[in-house]
Amino acid sequence: MGKRRKRGDGSVHLRKDGRWEGRVVVGYDDKNLPITKNVLAKTKTACLDKLKLLKESCGEKPSEDLHPDMTFGKWLDFWYQNYSKPKLRPTTQAGYENAIYKHIIPALGKTLLSELSTNDLQQFYATLKKEGRLIRTESYGKGVSDRTVWSCHTRIRTALDRAVQDGLIRINPAADCKLPPQTPKEMQFLSREEMKRFLIQAREEGYYELFLLELATGLRRGEVLALQWDDLDIETGVLCIQRQVYRANGELVVSAPKTKAALRTIVLPPALLSVLEEYHQQVDSRWMFPSPAKEDSPLDPATVRKRLQTILEHAGCKRVRFHDLRHLFVTTALENGMDVKTLSAITGHVSTKTTLNVYTHVTDTMRQTAAAKIDRGIAKCEPPDDPGEGLPAKTSNSPSKAPFEPYTGKIRKPGTGCVTQINDHLWEGKFSPKWPDGEIHSRSIYANTEVECEEKLTELIRQMKAEVAEAKRLAAEGKWEAAMALAGQKKARGARTN
Repeated sequence: MGKRRKRGDGSVHLRKDGRWEGRVVVGYDDKNLPITKNVLAKTKTACLDKLKLLKESCGEKPSEDLHPDMTFGKWLDFWYQNYSKPKLRPTTQAGYENAIYKHIIPALGKTLLSELSTNDLQQFYATLKKEGRLIRTESYGKGVSDRTVWSCHTRIRTALDRAVQDGLIRINPAADCKLPPQTPKEMQFLSREEMKRFLIQAREEGYYELFLLELATGLRRGEVLALQWDDLDIETGVLCIQRQVYRANGELVVSAPKTKAALRTIVLPPALLSVLEEYHQQVDSRWMFPSPAKEDSPLDPATVRKRLQTILEHAGCKRVRFHDLRHLFVTTALENGMDVKTLSAITGHVSTKTTLNVYTHVTDTMRQTAAAKIDRGIAKCEPPDDPGEGLPAKTSNSPSKAPFEPYTGKIRKPGTGCVTQINDHLWEGKFSPKWPDGEIHSRSIYANTEVECEEKLTELIRQMKAEVAEAKRLAAEGKWEAAMALAGQKKARGARTN
């Protein structure tokens, strides 16, 4: 067996015409697909020499300023800016930069690259776990989550792998580090009764079609919000998923999906098609779910996230994430006999392994079905009369539940802001007045209870109304620049508060 070339060195192979071809990745396009260049030669040695020159001309060779005695912070910054950042999406870049520039470099940046040890990294991870949190320590404690520790470790290990490849260090000190066990967050499910109440409440609040489509297809949040009416063929029921929407640097961005597997088509059931066809008559936009606040724009993912929690609360359902609805679709499809290969294609997974390992939840129904099959195969037991749930049948005198009545609650008056529950122990209050420059500048406060949040919001509204009044007074006196400066200052402060 031939010697395997190091990652990043390119590939060399013998062509059918007898010549040797060398190929190397020199960058990535807007869709994160590799851009390659190749060289040809009559011999393998000549091909390797040409490939080396090609890599150097394309900037693959490390800068002469890089050496083993440089600081780890300098190397990490160089690795991120030159090797990692060019092929990352804006949202992914934000995660990398948060780990690198807010956690890793402040703690390990001054250590020499050649002297960085496994003990240094192990102490860094322990400190992160104990007191590494930078914001909202009053709500979450001083330590970061296991996921954040793993995120920092992944960036460090990948950067040091590259340093080994470039000959700056001999071994990777991150290879032997001990990390917290990776325990994926448990998915939450809505029962059948909760789903009924949820959809009834969603209809009351104007989000029925969106969440019905989600429960029937399991699309990612960015995918379902980026749908346009041209993506749907009403006659055949074929829906094309070919874009996604996400927020980056405070702006909504619509782009192609991250992977080729996410570019797919699915067939919608007739009942859902009839609902969407009726809904289409009410929507005057190319977007299937347009933003009510901005012309020719899809719904903001953050708006949908907050609205989901409000609907769940009003319907008396447990708190679930939008992604849990996708998980619910996958598990329901498996329970009803859909094969994993088909399901993987519908959900846009790269492989069936992802579908099985990440999204499959062994529900009580699946356990009971498996037990029933074992009984029939081994003990020759007859299946129960009610194969649906495998549970004891309800007696005829069981009390019937009263039909669910959707919550219609009172609407907050204009000028009183809004209050949203972020999680079980964190509430957000937001006030968004219009300033003399015509723009809406928002500011938020946070509290551990709804009552405390309302009190803080009342004080925030009082302060902001006074600031807006002062800006209007300056504008009326002709001091427009001072008024705009005041508005800009408050906007910046509001952005930091958020």
